[in-house]
Amino acid sequence: MPSKLDQLRDITTVVADTGDIEAVRKLKPVDCTTNPTIVFKALGMPQFEGAVSDAITWAKSASGTREAVVQATADRLAIAVGAALAELVPGRVSTEVDADLSFDTERSIEKGRAIIAAYEAQGIGRERILIKLASTWEGIRAAEVLQKDGIDCNLTLLFSKAQAIACADVGVFLISPFVGRILDWYKKSTGKDYTPEEDPGVVSVRSIYNYYKANGIKTIVMGASFRSVGEIEALAGCDRLTIAPNLLEELANDQGQLTRRLSPDVHEKDEPVTIDEKTFRWMMNEDAMATEKLSEGIRGFAKDLVGLRSLIAGKLDA
Repeated sequence: MPSKLDQLRDITTVVADTGDIEAVRKLKPVDCTTNPTIVFKALGMPQFEGAVSDAITWAKSASGTREAVVQATADRLAIAVGAALAELVPGRVSTEVDADLSFDTERSIEKGRAIIAAYEAQGIGRERILIKLASTWEGIRAAEVLQKDGIDCNLTLLFSKAQAIACADVGVFLISPFVGRILDWYKKSTGKDYTPEEDPGVVSVRSIYNYYKANGIKTIVMGASFRSVGEIEALAGCDRLTIAPNLLEELANDQGQLTRRLSPDVHEKDEPVTIDEKTFRWMMNEDAMATEKLSEGIRGFAKDLVGLRSLIAGKLDA
């Protein structure tokens, strides 16, 4: 019997949640997704020593303020990781707009366009890239503009149906609802352990998936942030799933039967809703989990972005 990973590939597009070149080469995902944490870790790997050295050499001769040069160098390194991944996967690579722009629509738009321009300068077309933005109201508005520019977006740090509906309303290409982080919040809040069927993260993604399919919404649902293969199996059949290498390995080594749990042709009626800014902010305010996890996620990504910039600054001073 094929492995569970092979069975999953037959019904779901498998995406690697990593910047580890060797893991991507071995596991052969269709797409790759990165974030500041992944980029920061990737740049510590031997295969990126040359990219880091080249970026620092460029930075030492660049003009502008020190802060601007450090930020530009960080951007170059994020693109270097993305470009390396694009050479290995046949599909898309997600590259994230700086977390500290999560509440700045105009600068997020500018950064998204700049990321695409940087990839195109390396011969990588926009059809190979997804611009990742946090699912804040401002991030969703930035995605609306970028999508109209022909730049496809991946809305990340998504924890609620309100965020998912707002993303769909503006024609976002793909959303990344976070499964494991939702589970983390509920386990801490209730002290309870959950089976995959009860898992609040799984339940959330299933609800979003059902809403999209019931209303003919084309936005792709890509479950993310998994804590176990049980969560992954409970969402088998979802449009896409982005999975860390250790869980991909576990699925690859399991020869058991994988049951399809989601299908675009099987859904319950779910009336369409349009969400304006006031409604969005109120729904988020009423959802403590989504509000807390969104804020926590932005802080975490911002911390790793600061770490990357500090690394660059230290090398410039060396």
